[in-house]
Amino acid sequence: MEDRQLVIGGFYKHFKGKLYQVKAVAYHSETKEKMVVYQALYGSYSMYVRPFEMFMSEVDHEKYPQAEQRYRFEQIELSDEVQETDTESAKDIRAEEAVEALDKETEDIQEGQVNPYLLRFLDAESYTEKLNVLAESRDKLDDKLINAMAASMEIEVPEGTINQRYASLQSCIRTHARYEGSRLR
Repeated sequence: MEDRQLVIGGFYKHFKGKLYQVKAVAYHSETKEKMVVYQALYGSYSMYVRPFEMFMSEVDHEKYPQAEQRYRFEQIELSDEVQETDTESAKDIRAEEAVEALDKETEDIQEGQVNPYLLRFLDAESYTEKLNVLAESRDKLDDKLINAMAASMEIEVPEGTINQRYASLQSCIRTHARYEGSRLR
């Protein structure tokens, strides 16, 4: 592995396409192992910690043959303009994961009984439209519908009350609109 530098405060794209910001380097109190502390730029903006060597490592291309990134996390530049941060292979990987998650969530729904709000959400052509559908369905939301909507966007909404999960999904959609533009790709 070449000598790569980690930038505190830098923005990094995971090889599956999600964005993160590095917050700090920390050391395990018992083992003294060097760790990277980073925050998701989607969903509930959860904080994560990962061993430094793993964060900086190359993608296992045997396990993920479609991944085009060389490294697990690669630094990117963000600006107020729309960013083109997704590679086609990362989109393909995330699309496959979303389809699997949707299949899992809807396997017990009979044909013709798909929630109409979910269909409208899936058909939305912009993040603004998705936000509108989400707002319209607020009184009829349940965990399954939230999970299906989130999976269609390749995100995970943390457990909690329906109102907390609604707010988390809404925040994530707004973040996508801010960093990716208002039109869906």
